[in-house]
Amino acid sequence: MAGKPHVTILIANLPAERDRRVIRECLTLEEKGFDVTVIAPRGDKDLRVLPGSRDTRLKPYPVRIYGGGVLTYAVEFGWSLFCIAIRLIGEILAGRAHAVQVCNPPDVYWPLALLLRALGRPWVFDHHDLSPEVYASRVGASETPNKWAMRTLVAMEWLTLRTATEVVATNESFKDNAVRRGVDPAKVIVVRNGPAAREIAPFQYVEGDPHKIVYLGVFGPQDNVEGVVLAAEELARRRGRTGWKVILAGDGESMPSVRRLAAERKVEDVVEFTGWLDGPAVDELLRSATIAVQPDLPTRMNDLSTMAKTVEYVGRGLPVVAADLTETRATLGDAGAYVPTGAPEEFAEALDTLLDDPDRRRQMSKLGRERFLGQLSWEHQAGPYAAVFQRLLAKRLPPAPIPRQRSGSSMPAPERHR
Repeated sequence: MAGKPHVTILIANLPAERDRRVIRECLTLEEKGFDVTVIAPRGDKDLRVLPGSRDTRLKPYPVRIYGGGVLTYAVEFGWSLFCIAIRLIGEILAGRAHAVQVCNPPDVYWPLALLLRALGRPWVFDHHDLSPEVYASRVGASETPNKWAMRTLVAMEWLTLRTATEVVATNESFKDNAVRRGVDPAKVIVVRNGPAAREIAPFQYVEGDPHKIVYLGVFGPQDNVEGVVLAAEELARRRGRTGWKVILAGDGESMPSVRRLAAERKVEDVVEFTGWLDGPAVDELLRSATIAVQPDLPTRMNDLSTMAKTVEYVGRGLPVVAADLTETRATLGDAGAYVPTGAPEEFAEALDTLLDDPDRRRQMSKLGRERFLGQLSWEHQAGPYAAVFQRLLAKRLPPAPIPRQRSGSSMPAPERHR
């Protein structure tokens, strides 16, 4: 439809069809009367429109190299900046991109923010990850992060936050971080990760079925999926190798090393890899699971981050075993069973205890579903998210209809419900 306000969303670390947060954002914007284009790395070569959307356009770009060290990361991010810039300029010349949303990582797109703001167009930063903390977590506890790399990342984060018209933070810790970087608190809004209630149904585990212990998400160095494999090894010592299985659903750069570890530890009979799953397959898996595991270790990044998988778990009423982290506890509350350090032995003990306590699992499930439906689901996030663009593009939105007046009365006519 001609004349609609248009939002362009930029992603650098995932194809659009794999970023479930961005998919929900696109659908929300469409519902509110916006046109949307997503510029992202190429995934499915046949896709031209975002799956499930009305007509959200995809403008993919090829990824030639994936970062594994400082130099290759610089090349990868430089390439993505170049590709995104070319496509974004094309959107502007085509009369679109009335507002732009950029999703990190990385935090290298602030020069484009300066360009767009010079053109009088809003630039919204959707803050997915704390990039300095991600780098520190990938280096590992045994090494000291390069101080110049850390300073550069902090500077990039500062520039990204300060050049944005508004910031969308995924939790209160991210909002506090933005405010510490000098962003006006009034320009930071919290929009949490998580599915819509209509997308899912509560899990349906029946006592007597084999237990499924599920990890869902990315396999990266900071995600500690290896810890789940080691916990499975310990759990096999405790309860034998029948009546339960660990399901690892997802993919990422650590997948080869996680598979090797499972083979080395001889746990391939109790650890199953599914690869990356689409939405319906994720829902089917989680609805049939017994317990979910969040293996993220207590680093600063993990302590301040809300994991998308955590809300996927709690939305279905799955009991969750996790390290005791600030934002994880803020999400789960009493729907989580917490371990102090995230050691494999701690996870194995907590899992073993929960598997033998169906009454506690039912109570955790009930509390989790209540928490999700009452405050965490996307229905609670969609309104504040859409309001950002409704405010920034108010002049481009059609005026709200004026209620018809009854003849001789100043009262508005009653609404007609369809």
